Amino acid sequence: MPSSQVDADSLLTIDVGGINTRVALFDVVDGKYRFLASGTAPSTANAPYNDIGEGIRRALDRLQHITGWNLVGSDEQLIIPRRVDGAGVDAVAATISAGPPMHVIVTGLLDDVSLESARTLAQTTYARIEETFGLNDKRKLESRIDAIMRIRPDLIVISGGTDGGASQAVRRLIEVIGLGCYLMPEKQRPEILYAGNQAMVDEVKSALESYCTVNVAPNIRPNLEVEQLEAAYPQLATIFRRVQSKRLGGLYELETASHGNLLSSADGIGRIIRYLSKVYGSKKGVLGVDIGASATVIAGARDGKIRTGVFPFLSLGERSLELLEYCSIKEIMRWIPFEISEKTISEYIYTKHFYPGSIPVLQQDLFIEQALAREALRIAFQLIAPGMRKGLSVDGNYGALSFEPIVASGSVLTRAPKLSQTVLMLLDALQPQGITTLVLDQHQILPSLGVAAAINPLMAVQVLESNTFLNLGCVVSPVGNARTGTVILKVKITYENGNEVMRDIQAGALEILPIQAGQSANLLLRPLHGYDVGMGGSGRGGRLKVVGGEFGVIIDARGRPLRFGSDPSKLWQRNQQWLKALER
Repeated sequence: MPSSQVDADSLLTIDVGGINTRVALFDVVDGKYRFLASGTAPSTANAPYNDIGEGIRRALDRLQHITGWNLVGSDEQLIIPRRVDGAGVDAVAATISAGPPMHVIVTGLLDDVSLESARTLAQTTYARIEETFGLNDKRKLESRIDAIMRIRPDLIVISGGTDGGASQAVRRLIEVIGLGCYLMPEKQRPEILYAGNQAMVDEVKSALESYCTVNVAPNIRPNLEVEQLEAAYPQLATIFRRVQSKRLGGLYELETASHGNLLSSADGIGRIIRYLSKVYGSKKGVLGVDIGASATVIAGARDGKIRTGVFPFLSLGERSLELLEYCSIKEIMRWIPFEISEKTISEYIYTKHFYPGSIPVLQQDLFIEQALAREALRIAFQLIAPGMRKGLSVDGNYGALSFEPIVASGSVLTRAPKLSQTVLMLLDALQPQGITTLVLDQHQILPSLGVAAAINPLMAVQVLESNTFLNLGCVVSPVGNARTGTVILKVKITYENGNEVMRDIQAGALEILPIQAGQSANLLLRPLHGYDVGMGGSGRGGRLKVVGGEFGVIIDARGRPLRFGSDPSKLWQRNQQWLKALER
């Protein structure tokens, strides 16, 4: 990497999404790096432009208007590095989530070992798994070859065989893949990512390199007990960029302008969440979530170990129809605080499918959109939770997941008319347990900070420590069983001036404690009836020092998991009560 990039003071980040393109400017203010401003414009990845460059130029125009900085020269190119007269920036970094997901075939030997690891690896980027081939696949050779030719994948992931282990079964997989690729038109042949038995690398290259580009990564299952997905992340990121460069006009120019500092938006989120997990260094993990038009992304990390899930089929854009394959319209309806028909919800989803850039106009549209966001995030978290419990476990403890903090991003969250709606979406979908803090990426720069960290780690640190991110509040979520209305938690609040306030929390309640934003206080938590507040087990309480967020401290005693009755009118009423409880 050029030294001018490493020593950069000013940095421009570009994030190309499926609906919006965002550019953000960072520079030194009073001796510290700070986020200055951002500009947003509709993305132009799709027709009629089919070139991301126009969207970037429009976003840059808005940023220049906001800041007064001259970022683009007379030749319509970014000015890099910054000139003596102040024009330009020292470095550029970019992230991208626009474009269709990669079509992927994953292969492996055992369904619950290498094949499962290959699936998990593919789900760490913007990809759709179209087919799987395993050792127990009973289809004839020609049927599997037909599947490859029909799907015409962008990528085939080959896993299987522990290092120095199985080889014959892997050869049979290679034979099928080689024949399928050979029969495909040359310009439509897929990328190959081999992440299996390392003793067979040369053999795999010899069999496939004449047809396809073969990328080799360390074995993702070097033995039956160890899974090392992160070793294949760099190769997967390179493949993603190459595949998307063929589809998206202007992406090559963006990569050139950023000197190769280009990641997928999901990789950017994962990188910064992993960094935060190292900074906090607690037994809890750090969770990052992003609900977008291209995908819902979830990244969890603990002590530098990362587990990421990218779910294009759980999005709020043109693939929003696919959400109905994972939940019913009735499940969407349960989050809406008034009477509404299934037909109305169905029509809204179809509108999002055909017009992904549309925004809610009526109040009912807004609540449908927020209900869709809840379901997308809830399902995504459920899908990745088992892998997180295993991959981020401490001493083999695969129990309940806990996070501190939870960092959330995405337009449906940041542009909600009321922050109370944002908080409730997160609480309903993620249902955190114990004690955690909700943090909102209000400027949607989380992916940008991830890629920027490679250029200037100090900048990423100082921006994270600034007030760029919004602390929504500390959340205490007691877990246990008691009848609604039963007092399950006693709380004593001691303020810095010595004043004290007592609160009794009932099962089913959602309350805000009287602590102002930025105000410090000490909480004494005393759970009753065997409830667990995250302080060491059932019935165990203790002291907790807190700093109030926008919502002070929130007590969410609604139970885990949330329970829903069959009476629609009671659901509407309860949703209205929850919204009212968080209004300030």
